[in-house]
Amino acid sequence: MRIGELAAQTGVSVRALRYYEEQGLLTAARSSGGQRHYPHSAVDRVHLIQTLYAAGLASRTILDLLPCVDANVNTPESRAMLRAERDRIDQQIAQLRQARDRLEAVITLSESPASGCTRTEVDTLVSATVHH
Repeated sequence: MRIGELAAQTGVSVRALRYYEEQGLLTAARSSGGQRHYPHSAVDRVHLIQTLYAAGLASRTILDLLPCVDANVNTPESRAMLRAERDRIDQQIAQLRQARDRLEAVITLSESPASGCTRTEVDTLVSATVHH
């Protein structure tokens, strides 16, 4: 199937499919005219790639996992890779929670009638939320 057909069947843009190919996540045969031709199994591959992206995995991590997927096996290494990605996401979540807490403190300060919302007040409040 041609790239436009694959895009239509998967709901993924042609540009994204080209990117997947550049990253080594998807392969296509080329016609003598240089057009890409994908096997029907590419639909499932694109759906898998989309699922892994939605799970927060980077292209490089997906590329490292694909041989396990293709061989229909999982290894201690592939599970460790997935756990490391989960831990990275957990760390990002913790950092976002801290940023949200600081923003909430600034909002609270700005809503106080006695507050002039000065830099000193904001710095003091933000500093206090960093240590909690």
